[in-house]
Order: sequence, then C-alpha cells, then structure tokens
Amino acid sequence: MNYGFLIDNRKCIGCHACTVACKSEHDTPIGVNRTWVKYIEKGAFPNTHRAFSVMRCNHCADSPCTTICPTTALYARDDGIVDFDNRRCIGCKACIQACPYDAIHIDPTNGTAAKCNYCAHRVEVGLEPPCVNVCPTHAIISGDLENPASEISTLLALHPVQVRKPEKGT
Repeated sequence: MNYGFLIDNRKCIGCHACTVACKSEHDTPIGVNRTWVKYIEKGAFPNTHRAFSVMRCNHCADSPCTTICPTTALYARDDGIVDFDNRRCIGCKACIQACPYDAIHIDPTNGTAAKCNYCAHRVEVGLEPPCVNVCPTHAIISGDLENPASEISTLLALHPVQVRKPEKGT
C-alpha cells in the first residue's frame, strides 16, 4: 500500500472547499492551513488568466522533513503517508526549513509543527480525506498508488503527469 494524491490543477476552480474541509476536520487555527489554494496570474494584459494550484504536503517518498526532525515527530509510515506526532515535537522549526513545498507550519495554539497528514485517521477506517470528498470538480484524487485498479493508478497510467519541484528529488 502506498497512498498518494493526484491533483489536476486544470480542474481546480479556486473555490477553497478543500481548505475549508481540512480546517473543519482538524480544527486548524485561523492564520494557518494544512491545505490551501494558490492563485497564479498568468499572461500579460490584456491576455491574462488566473490558474489555481492546490498546495499541501506531498507525502514525499524521500521526505527531507522526516530526516531532519531531531525527535522523529515527523515520520514516514509504511503506507506512504508522512505523518507527525505533536507530542514529540519540540518546535525547533527544522522541518519548516527542510520542506521545499512550504507545507509545514507551527500551530499557534500549541507551538508544534503541523501539516497535512492525509487524514490518516479517516483512511485507516476506509474513508477518503475530506478535501477529496468536497471538491466539486473532482480535481483531487487520492488512493493507493500500488493498486493498479485504483482510480489514481488508472489516471496516472493514462495521462502524463508531473511532480512539483522535480529538482528536489523528493
């Protein structure tokens, strides 16, 4: 089992339903997000358009945040999810510096690192992350990358895809 996200930024309409669902699921404080939508303005006037990009933890196969964390508060699970245990976190912020995707923040209520954890508590009981459920355009797809019958594997086999920041080798 190897969980992953496929995000089709061409389908994203910038509605922030994923951001709201995530904040609701985790009771994330105001001012920080585990997932968010980035607006990207392209072109030159008068030929401009706005694109959207869903930003979050990439659950890297070779995650720099887990290797730099001195307390193993951030760790890679056997199922591919990069999770965290805020009881171990000392708030040193090394993981924030190591993450090339700006996906980690310090939770202002407890001073520990926080990030998308793939809603592991839901996945473990057979549910999808709420961001996937609420996306009105089905721009966020989750699933087992090792299961050839899964929707995510089928889409990856049919369409060319790219990873964010491939030069980072994560």
